[in-house]
Amino acid sequence: MAATQATQAFDASAANQASAANQASAADQANTEKTSNTTSKQATGKQAVKQQEKSPVLLLASSPHFHDKSDTSKIMLDVIIALVPVIIAATVLYGWRVLLNVVISAATCVAAEYVSRKVMKREMTISDLSAVVTGIILALNVPAEFPIWQLMLGGVGAIVIAKQIFGGLGQNFVNPAMIARLMLVVSFAKSFVVSNPLIGAGAASTAAGVDAASGATPMAILANGAGQLEGIPSLWDMFIGTHGTMAVGETCALAILIGFVYMWVRGVIKPHIPVAYVGTVAVLSLLFSGFDFTFMLYQILGGGLLFGAVFMATDYATSPLTNKGKIIFGIGLGLITCVIRFWGSLPEGVSYSIVIMNILTVHIDNWTRSPIFGQAKKQKKNQNEPKEVEA
Repeated sequence: MAATQATQAFDASAANQASAANQASAADQANTEKTSNTTSKQATGKQAVKQQEKSPVLLLASSPHFHDKSDTSKIMLDVIIALVPVIIAATVLYGWRVLLNVVISAATCVAAEYVSRKVMKREMTISDLSAVVTGIILALNVPAEFPIWQLMLGGVGAIVIAKQIFGGLGQNFVNPAMIARLMLVVSFAKSFVVSNPLIGAGAASTAAGVDAASGATPMAILANGAGQLEGIPSLWDMFIGTHGTMAVGETCALAILIGFVYMWVRGVIKPHIPVAYVGTVAVLSLLFSGFDFTFMLYQILGGGLLFGAVFMATDYATSPLTNKGKIIFGIGLGLITCVIRFWGSLPEGVSYSIVIMNILTVHIDNWTRSPIFGQAKKQKKNQNEPKEVEA
């Protein structure tokens, strides 16, 4: 009996030990599985992160969605390079004072932009070279002997009044150089009626101010009509620049065309505005003169038409965005220029035409912009839906 009880007790103890061993083994196995799962999850997470880093990321952003390596400073540098032939030609024709005017005007515009951005506590933008371009164009729109202090005043007006007050580059609605030029014409008209002789010329040629003067320049002679061409320089002189004029930058058509081709090849500008502008003037000149091609060529080569069409009408901020809008913009420029030339009291109208069309640019963009995706179909669908008849 005692032996039997001892045997049963031993069996019970062995069973308990076996049960405890099984429980411990099960716990160890569970911990191992847990650790394995955790390691597996961590490995899976790292793989997911690596996969996410390799996979393309979908970004939600407004247009434009396609970008190239161009930026504002590179574009403006191309414009400056395109202006170099014009500066060289004007310096050769009128002397070192042209180069001095360009340097002073550009430096004044840069300083004005620096001070205005500091005062307005805005991000500094002088490195984009847009102020330099404005200063160069302004200097090429005045006579060689133009008073320095008046030129500097025009540079400050171009940057502060026409550009920075509206928010800076891209926010201005008119070309800053054109506004500054018109300000100078209105304020200092006598400074535009000056002796502006060519180097080597025996006598000084009295230059008429573009948009505000009364001298016997080619444009003043052309204002008398197609039959009054006595005393006007030859077409060749008009093309290479060996004739007296007021704005030194508009003298040499050859240099302007070189700059146009450079900017076109570089993709800085499209030809729509210059071609539409000059083409409109050519057609209207032929109609006005009874198809006198000589008169038409003088209208193209004379005055500031080519310089304005290439370097001022193509300004990004103040010209339309679409190709159709650019063509409309150029035709409008030609119409206004010809109306002023043929029937106005001024011999030239390029500056006024550019400013007027700058103001209309936002409306041209609204008229010519592409419809919103799906909007046209939606409107058409709504028109085809039957209207409910009220009881």
